[in-house]
Amino acid sequence: MFIQSFFVPGIAHLSYLLGGKGTCAIVDPKRDIEEYVAVSKAMGMRITHIFETHLHADFISGHMDLAARTGAEIIAPKAGQCTFPHRSVKEGDEFQIEDMNIQVFDTPGHTPEHITFVVTDRSRGGEPAAIFCGDTLFVGDVGRPDLFPGQAVELAGKLFGSLSKLKALPDHVLVLPAHGAGSLCGRAMGAMRYSTIGYEKRYNAELQHQTVDAFRASLLSGMPEAPDHFSRCSDINRRGPLKLSELGIPKPLSPTELNQLIKGGATVLDGRGYFAFGGVHIPGAWNIDIAGNFQTFSGWVLPSDQPIVLVLESDTQVNEAVTQLRRVGFDRIAGWLEGGMHAWTVGGFPIEHVEQISVRELADLSKQKPSPMVLDVRGKLEFETLHLDGAIHIQAPDTRKRYGEIPKDKTVYVICNSGHRSSLASSILKQHGAHRVVNVAGGMTAYSAAGLIGTCPTCTAPHLPSAREVYVAK
Repeated sequence: MFIQSFFVPGIAHLSYLLGGKGTCAIVDPKRDIEEYVAVSKAMGMRITHIFETHLHADFISGHMDLAARTGAEIIAPKAGQCTFPHRSVKEGDEFQIEDMNIQVFDTPGHTPEHITFVVTDRSRGGEPAAIFCGDTLFVGDVGRPDLFPGQAVELAGKLFGSLSKLKALPDHVLVLPAHGAGSLCGRAMGAMRYSTIGYEKRYNAELQHQTVDAFRASLLSGMPEAPDHFSRCSDINRRGPLKLSELGIPKPLSPTELNQLIKGGATVLDGRGYFAFGGVHIPGAWNIDIAGNFQTFSGWVLPSDQPIVLVLESDTQVNEAVTQLRRVGFDRIAGWLEGGMHAWTVGGFPIEHVEQISVRELADLSKQKPSPMVLDVRGKLEFETLHLDGAIHIQAPDTRKRYGEIPKDKTVYVICNSGHRSSLASSILKQHGAHRVVNVAGGMTAYSAAGLIGTCPTCTAPHLPSAREVYVAK
């Protein structure tokens, strides 16, 4: 038995190659499949199976592309009621890949249809060696059960039972989850990308609860917000996403062509850094830095029913931007602005700006009366752990609906942990007529580095566990 993992930054997605001597399976594949094809070919293995532990909510799976490319059989949970060609499996089903026996456990909780693949390497022994547990059990955490409206209490109870089933496996069994630290499919994942049943039984806090009520109470509080695309991706994966070969190829667009698309309702996504965006950008553009968590925030905030046109720093970023957008379900990408903002500006088209301010400048302004209006757009746990005195809190994606709470006749200083999310929020506020918006460059990280405030435990890794003490800067 051979196992190799593949990691996608940003969404912190883990997929796997499970191989024998000449054949292999791919577990929970990402949408862009070329890496699996190349690695299996280099190792002399033929991809014969594709395992799906559940209908993924945070990304579009590559099962359709991989099956079309390799002829591999897709194996998916029976309870998922998938409508594409596949073999549906449930509790107690077993099958073989060379010397490996794969047994199916029903492990609902994170999603209603979730399964776990339990692998026994019969060439070495008769006990299970590893589990591909998807989003049921993570390193230091478990899957969140609150993604389905009105079902959180029921799913949390099912998850407690599913985890009890996994805990009964031998301690040596490898735990191979579908996500690592940084994913929003859990709350407090550890930095390690694999573990063992024994280690998790001993040190995973969520596995220490003795009753289902205590488990529910812990798991249904303090969970990070679920992005919008979580509700879309599951259904796309159930139906079977369009194959990438069936999608149109984004093309370079002249400023005139791009302007016509904007008039037709296209979404302008500016993937440059906030300094460049602040200097000059197309009116109405969304700013999500491709160097940040581009795919998650794009999936979270962008309209899903409109074509997307890209503005980037360089044409060399186009393929990466398109790949990341398609991972979260955006298939209608019309093209990108050829020549970038230089071509747009010299063409005489309208432009807008977002002023940038340093943390030292804001600290000086805060000593004046009246004090400046500061809008903190970080997550709830980040804000509760450390924030500026008097700051208003609206997390960045929520400014799409709560922009009316920000007066248009006052200057608002928007801050996050670095400048990325605050620039996104600034772009949203400007879409809704707020012209006096200032982005705080460097954010709370810069405040800490300048010695103007304490250190925020969550600013370096948002959505990971935070200290419960709240520091308020005076």
